[in-house]
Amino acid sequence: MKAPDESVVHGSKASPKELPALDKLLRDCAALVAEHGHTLVAGEARALLDALRSRAVAGELPRAELEALPRTLSARVHARMQPNMRAVLNLTGTVIHTNLGRSLLADAALQQVLALMGSPNNLEFDLEAGARGDRDDLIEGLLCELTGAEAATVVNNNAAAVLLGIAALARGKEAIVSRGELVEIGGAFRMPDVMSAAGATLVEVGTTNRTHARDYEQAITPRTGLIVKVHTSNYQVQGFTAAVDEATLAPIAHAAGLPLMTDLGSGALVDLSQWGLPAEPLPQAMLAAGCDVVTFSGDKLLGGPQAGLLVGSKAAVGKIRKYPMKRALRLSKLPFAALEATLRLYLRPERLVQDLPTLRLLTRNQAHIAELAQRLLPEVAAAVAPRFTVETLALQSQIGSGSLPVERLPSAGLAITAVDGRGRTLEALAAALRGLPRPVIGRIHDDRLLLDLRCLEEPALLTSQLGVLKEALK
Repeated sequence: MKAPDESVVHGSKASPKELPALDKLLRDCAALVAEHGHTLVAGEARALLDALRSRAVAGELPRAELEALPRTLSARVHARMQPNMRAVLNLTGTVIHTNLGRSLLADAALQQVLALMGSPNNLEFDLEAGARGDRDDLIEGLLCELTGAEAATVVNNNAAAVLLGIAALARGKEAIVSRGELVEIGGAFRMPDVMSAAGATLVEVGTTNRTHARDYEQAITPRTGLIVKVHTSNYQVQGFTAAVDEATLAPIAHAAGLPLMTDLGSGALVDLSQWGLPAEPLPQAMLAAGCDVVTFSGDKLLGGPQAGLLVGSKAAVGKIRKYPMKRALRLSKLPFAALEATLRLYLRPERLVQDLPTLRLLTRNQAHIAELAQRLLPEVAAAVAPRFTVETLALQSQIGSGSLPVERLPSAGLAITAVDGRGRTLEALAAALRGLPRPVIGRIHDDRLLLDLRCLEEPALLTSQLGVLKEALK
């Protein structure tokens, strides 16, 4: 009796023995191997064949997939080489978004990074003396010029700057802080924990809402090593409040032979009110008020890379630079190059709105953003129809990253509503937007997906993907 034809038995399903050997698949994909090397391609090919074999054993592998093996393997290899960190469109309404990379680097900073990172550079080499140098020397003069400080140093972020400053000036001693300034920042950065990690004993003075000069005076003992002020940039207490400013506190600290350190958090080097933004305390003003050390961030309002900047007196900054922990927290060459280039832009303050992307976004005119929303409305509506409706809407953006938390920036954008009224449908749309080649990040509020357009300077980055979105929603 003639054996039944296997293709008839299995129909359109492939059997395990129909799978090609690894060597044959690699020969069929020789161009792919030449482009990416044997190790990567063979690893992906082996994983692909194992997965297909399991499906074939279960009788669930369509024979058509065997014909597409080279294309499937190519797609796997190229997907493996795609970075996890990707550029996105920030349409959340939060300009300096902690989860989306915070400040955008200026073109000058990007060019400086490209020029220096692919070449040997004088990061720690004194070109004039022809000997080993200190990376801080490359940037200290610039920081001192911009802030009026006697000395300056930089570390990898502002949390590190605060930790290092306290450790260098008050390790094994007491550090006095107002109870109303014991802040917690994102990522579990809590001032009491920082004090403990720095080896200082926290002494709280005053109450949550009111602290007076006498509270500091009465707390000073022979064990006191430092007085710390913390700018509460990520929250605001209103009503019956009182605080002691740096100009009042500096004489108290210095009369007792103590340094005064203030943490400004977000950090701004220019008066933001000249562009209609709320004013933030400036390092220049804090130093003029008598602070010995001022710490602030490089990647928030300053508009540069992640960095922690410490400026102040020669004596205080000198202790900080010599402290052993400094090396562990130092800024690497890549952000160092970007920071120097960013700071140089402040030498020409009249051009800052043009030169600093973050400041440009913060100062965008609401009317211009509303015009953009009106232009985009028909195209976006066509892409999400018929399951969703779209309308333009006046919105309120925020600065973000703990900067000026109660302040809002008049903005505009698109509000997308699910026709069936289901939150699950809206979540599916948000997921589809995140799945685009250039992921689009909005926010869901009051049963609508809001796309705040304040940070969309190149509309084509959105509109060029609407066809892909339309297909994904089918």
